[in-house]
Amino acid sequence: MQDKWKDNIEETEKEELMEIDDLQDDDDEDDDFEKICYMCRRPESKTGKMISLSGMTICPDCMQKTLDSINGSGILPQTLNMDDIKKMPNIHMINLADLQGHMPKAKKVKKKAAKAPEFSLQDVPAPHYIKQQLDEYVIGQDYAKKVISVAVYNHYKRVATNTMNEIEIDKSNMLMIGPTGSGKTYLVKTLARLLQVPLAIADATSLTEAGYIGDDIESVVSKLLAAADNDVEKAERGIIFIDEIDKIAKKQNAHSRDVSGESVQQGLLKLLEGSEVEVPVGATNKNAMVPMTTVNTKNILFICGGAFPDLEDIIKERLNKQGSIGFRADLKDKYDNDPNLIAKVTMEDLRKYGMIPEFLGRMPIVYTLEALNKEALVKILKEPKNAIIKQYQKLLELDEVQLCFDEGALEAIAEKALERKTGARALRSIIEDFMLDIMYEIPKDNNIGRVTITREYIEKTGGPRIEMRGYQPQIAQNA
Repeated sequence: MQDKWKDNIEETEKEELMEIDDLQDDDDEDDDFEKICYMCRRPESKTGKMISLSGMTICPDCMQKTLDSINGSGILPQTLNMDDIKKMPNIHMINLADLQGHMPKAKKVKKKAAKAPEFSLQDVPAPHYIKQQLDEYVIGQDYAKKVISVAVYNHYKRVATNTMNEIEIDKSNMLMIGPTGSGKTYLVKTLARLLQVPLAIADATSLTEAGYIGDDIESVVSKLLAAADNDVEKAERGIIFIDEIDKIAKKQNAHSRDVSGESVQQGLLKLLEGSEVEVPVGATNKNAMVPMTTVNTKNILFICGGAFPDLEDIIKERLNKQGSIGFRADLKDKYDNDPNLIAKVTMEDLRKYGMIPEFLGRMPIVYTLEALNKEALVKILKEPKNAIIKQYQKLLELDEVQLCFDEGALEAIAEKALERKTGARALRSIIEDFMLDIMYEIPKDNNIGRVTITREYIEKTGGPRIEMRGYQPQIAQNA
């Protein structure tokens, strides 16, 4: 009997200890939450200590208002005791314990996280580290990556310190010029992901002067505010990339009002230099139903990019101004085959193209991106972290099939991309074309172990090399 009694005591003690552990776990979970008032729905951090009533939590303000309304309504006299209440007809006392199972449970809300520390100089990576990270994703364009790394480093030093020995540092807005597909947008996207700052990408083709159909100029700031989750302080140190900036060039010989050209450039001046603008929260257009907030663009970095087609003709015209007769004469076709002619651009060339001097004056850093050659396109196919080939290899890995590319196949893809003259954008469309049949046929046969893309398959004179699991490799006639 004593042994059995001891066993019962030990089991009871174990159960009590488990209950205590459960209560401690509940307390730990409650530490992450705070109570809210059943009536006004405010959290305990705003109302103060809550009053608990049979599972409900009521804040002191609501409790006081309830008592004041009862006393001030004349229903109950000021000097009322329990005996008087019992003598009143049709009034019965309610036992709150009887309503224990029917009362609503006290709700809780998640406690707000502590506010993030302000932006400091230690958060800004050094230029060589920025370029090193950009090298992992962007192939070539060493000069452009060096310029953008130094400019961004100096800009965020300015944001972090504001002044240096009472000397105010000016903004380092950038204008990048390069042919289509050279990596302008991709460079800025990679930069914003590296710095972990909000980024807004706007298209200049849709911008118009205020009052006309299209996006207002302030809409670029609204996009940045949305990217920062409507946090004004966070948005004020973000990056705005305005693509297709060459589309707002001043129209030549325009007899009508240029609402999408010179007027947009004039409207962008105040944003580029730094001013306080009112922008709608949660929308891109201003109207009476949308709340407004003020954003200061003083510390927002503006990067403008464009392909500037036909700019090479203006550069060639300037370079060929020397006399066409005599010993110092230049041949008119001297610069026709220069692949890097756009690197010789000057402010005068951009003014002649249609950019107003005031706009160019607020873009102190102007640099160009080189056109991609065959070697650069081959590197883009296989070297970056998220290279196109690596993406397809990962897709086929899910089917337990290994995908390989011959060097000849990579060169053939690069040659086809050069013919299309759309830069790196052509690579994706070419690979999508010849990978269609492979992605369609491979799931049919579970015995396929490896597929090798050959130059003959790219040039449509043969098929890919397919190796079966446990068998000798064979040449497929058609994929």
